[in-house]
Amino acid sequence: MDNENNENIIWGKNPVTEALRSDAEVDTIYICGEGGLTGKLRSLARQKGTVVKEVSRKKLDQLTDNGAHQGIAAVLACAEYVTVEEILEVSVKKGTQPFIIICDGIEDPHNLGAIIRTAETAGADGVIIPKRRSASLNATVHKTSAGAASWVPVARVPNLAAAIETLKDNGVWIYGTDMNGTDYTATDLTGGIALVIGSEGAGMSRLIREKCDFLLRLPMNGKITSLNASVAAGIFMYEAVRQRQASL
Repeated sequence: MDNENNENIIWGKNPVTEALRSDAEVDTIYICGEGGLTGKLRSLARQKGTVVKEVSRKKLDQLTDNGAHQGIAAVLACAEYVTVEEILEVSVKKGTQPFIIICDGIEDPHNLGAIIRTAETAGADGVIIPKRRSASLNATVHKTSAGAASWVPVARVPNLAAAIETLKDNGVWIYGTDMNGTDYTATDLTGGIALVIGSEGAGMSRLIREKCDFLLRLPMNGKITSLNASVAAGIFMYEAVRQRQASL
């Protein structure tokens, strides 16, 4: 669990309940224990689509700096999430081909923040992340992105494969990043594209790899066979930028 800035955390049953009932963008609920009002809070969180994580009391003590958390705390998102359809609308309004980044299991908030920062500078339309097995728009991501998380639309989806199908239905080609793919400079990236960046350790999941239309790879000429996820993402994004600018 990443230790957030205090202004992004609330704790105690009443404050968390009111946050869930309000328009606040509650990113994640952390719960220790069962029954009573805690059960009602779980139900409220499910209704709102908020991620609920079971943690130990020690973890809650750490997250709240030993505050009177009553077995529950919530992390507020640093920006409002959007839908996949809203990301697709960005390119429509700009009159350009879609340029979208998909993060498949990026769990390190520093990596996610760096990817969002590069996506903003590269002019990407938005970033899609899954609700599970992923960092989210917390304070660390906002800080690492140098504020770009306030400008880049981010969709947080319950099913990444279904989101990819939505993109395909709207004419977007899916480009996965994998060591068994084609050299990234030898592939046309000028159309409507979504670049999938796999997790730091395992890369893309099997299902998401199967959903890709193309696989791209970076040449590895040293003894290390992979790059940091955010570094690799930046290289792929700017190759797309290079090709798209050259095609104008």
